[in-house]
Amino acid sequence: MCFFYGVSKSNKQIEKAFKAKFDQDGFQPVVEANGFAHPFMPIIVDQRPDIITGANWGLLPTWAKDTTFQKNTLNARIETLEEKPSFRNSINNRCLIPASHFFEWHWNDDKGKVKQKYQISVANEELFAFAGLYSVWNNPQTGVPMITYTILTTEANELMAEIHNNKKRMPVVLNSEHHDLWLKGENIKTFAFPYEVNLMANPVL
Repeated sequence: MCFFYGVSKSNKQIEKAFKAKFDQDGFQPVVEANGFAHPFMPIIVDQRPDIITGANWGLLPTWAKDTTFQKNTLNARIETLEEKPSFRNSINNRCLIPASHFFEWHWNDDKGKVKQKYQISVANEELFAFAGLYSVWNNPQTGVPMITYTILTTEANELMAEIHNNKKRMPVVLNSEHHDLWLKGENIKTFAFPYEVNLMANPVL
């Protein structure tokens, strides 16, 4: 799973890494974004890969009545996207979600009463991207459109299975050379386990 991540780089660094430009001002570096607060974060959508725009974390399908549904859609299992009403209409809406790191917890006991937090990043990379899906949801009360997104997850690789030992899941972290393939609609199964990226983990004291 992935409920907390950071983008602790400047806008200029993000623009350089993704060869795109922000379409609005105001984004600040974030060390730890909490998905349950549904923050407004930078994403890059398939329709405009040269633009970095803003979206709220937690995908709202077009039929959602209000934003309370977002708590259910922070993550989406890549293996079951077509089966889930929340995501199947957004399968072709691909996005990149820039990040510098994410956080997971290792359970030190069977019930998770004692846990160790880890910060995960990509070796030799200051920035990377999660594979994501997005949706444009129209608020039925105001008519105002809202871009929302979800982070895809897959079966954990060896490192993440050891860290995230209670669920053994991990976000789909894209290799930089695969950003275009994801946005252009490469088969989703290509990015499911055993898709590999070189991760490193450090305990958070």
